[in-house]
Order: sequence, then structure tokens, then C-alpha cells
Amino acid sequence: MKAIEINTKTDKYGHLKLNYPLNLKERNVRVIILVDEIIDDEDEEKLWLKDVSSNPVFDFLNEPSENIYSLVDGENFND
Repeated sequence: MKAIEINTKTDKYGHLKLNYPLNLKERNVRVIILVDEIIDDEDEEKLWLKDVSSNPVFDFLNEPSENIYSLVDGENFND
């Protein structure tokens, strides 16, 4: 399999324009596009919290048997 990398830009509407001759006429082709994403720390934390809060692996924490602490347990933490 041959990989082709093309450096180009998107227009103001986000459409990708390619002007690259393949010399393959009337053939099916597959285009793979990798986009570098820039995520700041705040967006990354929100994404992580969203994923964790909706992950079914943590559903057991909603069971009453897991609710073993109350607001009066423990001591205040003053740093």
C-alpha cells in the first residue's frame, strides 16, 4: 500500500481542496486525513470529566452500599 501525503489548507468554510493528479481513472480510492488537534488543558479536563462521568464502569459507585461516608466523617483539610 502506498501512502500519499499532501500539504494543503482548508478554505474559510472548512472545505478541503485537493489538486493532486493520481493518474488513476475511474477507480475507487481511499483518502485518509489526519488532523492535529490543539486542546488546551481546560478543554482536556472537561472532556476527561465528561467521559469518566458517563463511563458505565463506574456505575457501581451509585449503589447505596458504596455510600459509606457522610459530611461529618473525617477532619477538615487546611493547607
